[in-house]
Amino acid sequence: MRVDGTVASDDESGRSGGNTDFGSAWARVKRRLRAELGEDVFASWFARLELEGVSAGTARLTVPTRFLKSWIESHYLDRVLGTFKAEAEEIARIEVGVRGTGAPARAAAVGVPKAGPASGPLARLHATNTPAPMAPAVATASEQRNADAGGDLSGTPLDARLTFSSFVIGRSNALAHAAAERVARHQGEGALYNPLYLHAGVGLGKTHLLHGIGHAAREAGRRVIYLTADRFMYGFVNALKTQSALAYKERLRGIDLLILDDVQFIQGKSIQAEFGHTINALIDAGRQVVVASDRPPTELEALDERVRSRLGGGLVVEITALDEALRVSILSARLAAVRTAHPGFDVSPQVATYVARAITANGRDLEGAVNRLLAHATLTGTAVTMETAESAIRDLVKNREPKRIKIEDIQKLVASRYNVSRSDILSERRTAAVVKPRQIAMYLSKVLTLRSLPEIGRRFGGRDHTTVLHAVRKIEKQIGEDAVLGDEVELLKRMLQD
Repeated sequence: MRVDGTVASDDESGRSGGNTDFGSAWARVKRRLRAELGEDVFASWFARLELEGVSAGTARLTVPTRFLKSWIESHYLDRVLGTFKAEAEEIARIEVGVRGTGAPARAAAVGVPKAGPASGPLARLHATNTPAPMAPAVATASEQRNADAGGDLSGTPLDARLTFSSFVIGRSNALAHAAAERVARHQGEGALYNPLYLHAGVGLGKTHLLHGIGHAAREAGRRVIYLTADRFMYGFVNALKTQSALAYKERLRGIDLLILDDVQFIQGKSIQAEFGHTINALIDAGRQVVVASDRPPTELEALDERVRSRLGGGLVVEITALDEALRVSILSARLAAVRTAHPGFDVSPQVATYVARAITANGRDLEGAVNRLLAHATLTGTAVTMETAESAIRDLVKNREPKRIKIEDIQKLVASRYNVSRSDILSERRTAAVVKPRQIAMYLSKVLTLRSLPEIGRRFGGRDHTTVLHAVRKIEKQIGEDAVLGDEVELLKRMLQD
């Protein structure tokens, strides 16, 4: 079975002449990378890195964009390989490819079979119908007119499965859904709620709504471009390299609706500046902008304050955690979708209720649970029982409520470790003996808690958020250069998490 829960073919079963469970090994690899690199770095570069299969000692990993592939290969490939080898000694090589290209991730090594399509019938969070293929990157009539006028504006292809009709509505997402549908179907002059800014944690449905907006707006004949943050960065950097940046910017600003996902990943001063100029130009021209992120605009510390203010000047809507009623609805819809492709697959109401109550983190975990139950039923030919369900989702249940770490606990532990007092860390003292543990404590507060930089600053004696950001960046840099410090910080992380 693949890491994402879909069933692999015999050639991609994750075994290479031994009994290693590569799916479990990959899950441990990602946990180690998260702990070693910090939450921000992990979320930026590794959260969407998936294991496609293992064959002949080669692990095939995939990411959604070429930009992400290039960055990981340039900066982290050796680290990923070393970490994977530590968990599964059979791994001798790593290959990174791009998902959704309609071709194998990249040229396979000799003797490695081509990857086939995922056999799991499940698609993305909240989809209720039997999944259809990914919408092809073929220009629609409106897109073709855009291309004739100065370039292709197809952007990232929209997923044909992620529409408003396949979105399961509940109390936590009703406002976001209503705003998204209103924006998508608006036909009057100007734009509504400009920009519309959706934010939510992982797997709560914001990307589904963005795709739904794109589909509905295109059906209404509007010129739409949907971009992930890394696709936006890749396009801009590529335009600079080919000396076509002006044409790229003009095409981007000549559309009716810009949809940008995962804006928190936008990095680089020049790219951030261009992002801000593009947002301003579109809004000032009355064009609709829709943005999604994992946090509200005020917490996008890396972005210029003027850009954050502009993003927060429209309608900001949070999609909150799924309540039990919505989890049950989503799970029921997913099970029904699976049964259309596997009529013999049956899950009793008691098992479904148990799964919906046990998994509370997000919809993707629910999807993963259904995939695991399907894999058990199809691979073993036995019925899904309560015992089967408990075993299949054990790790999902175990990981749904990580230990909640308090900033005060971080300050106390770091102070004790470096033989200073907590009051020293909170004080204005600037001696080296105090500054270093203070910066380490700030760094750990950022990577181990969900607190924003301004709030962390307040917890450290009322300091400004820029002081916290400086400390975080400094410790990140020193960890990369000083292995001893890296080990110290990793030990502190483990002590706080255990």
